[in-house]
Amino acid sequence: MKRQAGFTVTELMVVTAIVAILLSIGVPSFRYITNSYRMSAEVNGLLGDMMYARSEAVREGQTVTVCVGNAGAGCTGGGNWASGWIVFTDPNRNQIVDPGEIVLRTQAAFTGTVPDTFNASAGLTAITYSREGFATTPAGGFPPNTTIVLHDQTNNAIWTRCLWITAVGTLTVETHTNNPSGTCT
Repeated sequence: MKRQAGFTVTELMVVTAIVAILLSIGVPSFRYITNSYRMSAEVNGLLGDMMYARSEAVREGQTVTVCVGNAGAGCTGGGNWASGWIVFTDPNRNQIVDPGEIVLRTQAAFTGTVPDTFNASAGLTAITYSREGFATTPAGGFPPNTTIVLHDQTNNAIWTRCLWITAVGTLTVETHTNNPSGTCT
């Protein structure tokens, strides 16, 4: 009688155990990578638009504002930058999109089942760059060490990203381990 070719139960159980071990190692690492990249992409989106606003202010010789809001409603004044933002020319420096002011860029709200929080220190809802590239607020001047902190829904410090803005207008992305401003928590 000819013996049938195939796998024994023992062989199948060994392969199943090896696959289970590999998955238990790989899945948490994959989650860390995807969350880390998503958080970096979100903070880098704001960084890029802030740098663009600063360069446009210097290039065009007029003030440019970045504010929390959306293209349909204008500057909403809300404190969560994750709800989106607008970059626009703002010659009257009132941090409101008035008729005749040009909207240069918009960013839609972050999507996800549980949204991230992206809040600024001192409740900052808009930043205006002067024609020299300096950052200002509606009250004039700029609070030192202003930081916009991005937390994911788990509020895990590993994934926290911060955008540090100086009064000179320079921008730096920080993490909880690389935190020169001391404000990224």
